[in-house]
Amino acid sequence: MTDKLTVSVLGTGIMGAAMARNLLRAGHTVRAWNRTRAKAAPLAADGAHVAGTPEEAVESADVVLTMLYDGPVALGTMRAAAPALPRGAAWAQCTTSGVEDVAGMAAFARDHGLRFYDSPVLGTRGPAEDGRLTVLAAGPVEGRDAVTPVFDAVGARTVWTGEDGAEAGATRLKLVANSWVLAATAAAGETLALARALDVAPDAFFDLIAGGPLDMGYLHAKAQLILEERLSPAQFAVRTAAKDAALIVRAGERGGVRLDVAAASARRLERAADQGHGDEDMAAAYYASFGDGPATTA
Repeated sequence: MTDKLTVSVLGTGIMGAAMARNLLRAGHTVRAWNRTRAKAAPLAADGAHVAGTPEEAVESADVVLTMLYDGPVALGTMRAAAPALPRGAAWAQCTTSGVEDVAGMAAFARDHGLRFYDSPVLGTRGPAEDGRLTVLAAGPVEGRDAVTPVFDAVGARTVWTGEDGAEAGATRLKLVANSWVLAATAAAGETLALARALDVAPDAFFDLIAGGPLDMGYLHAKAQLILEERLSPAQFAVRTAAKDAALIVRAGERGGVRLDVAAASARRLERAADQGHGDEDMAAAYYASFGDGPATTA
């Protein structure tokens, strides 16, 4: 297997477009598709072939990389691509999906002669653009020579969780990690909202916890987006975070555990989206603390 591959990127939103550009920078041939073609079109200037259909995009692919909204959308897109899928190609499924969706995608891959890799990524717009995502991967050892150069191009680290992608080990780990991310984001927003309600300067709180076990870089990163009103362009959008929160709640229910914080985070994110913040960074869930009305300013 040559180190220079033909990679089909299906889904070129915030994350997919950045991943496609890093694949191009690494010297790979990229064939890109997005349901809204305008989101994929700018990749042509970087050297990608922008396809009109998923079927066209996967022609001659060594690796098909999906970075779409959720598991059902990823599977539906692959079904549309099915007539042109090259047998023996690898499918790197990077979409954050539900645990129950992975088995269906793995079965589709098996039926179409694809090597399936459950490979969600951890990171947001900045790490995606810098090629410093963390790839969580599960899939057969035979065939990893195809996906390893792809993962190396888009990420700084690949964490292998197993040899059977159908077991969803990577997706399970991704949902656990995202549960922490969403809880920390919600806590940051509520802390700033309470500070506002009690007329406490945010800096007084930051100074209080500085350098101690309660301090964390992620808190400062999200708080600054809110305080400086830098919520667009989103690092990770409210609508997508709401979807992930719902997946986490569902995964907990399937495992027999109740995730009250995740459920509350899902409701806050949905309320923020209803207020008009759906395309802003997930830190905009902060605004959900101020009633059910239209958007308010910090």
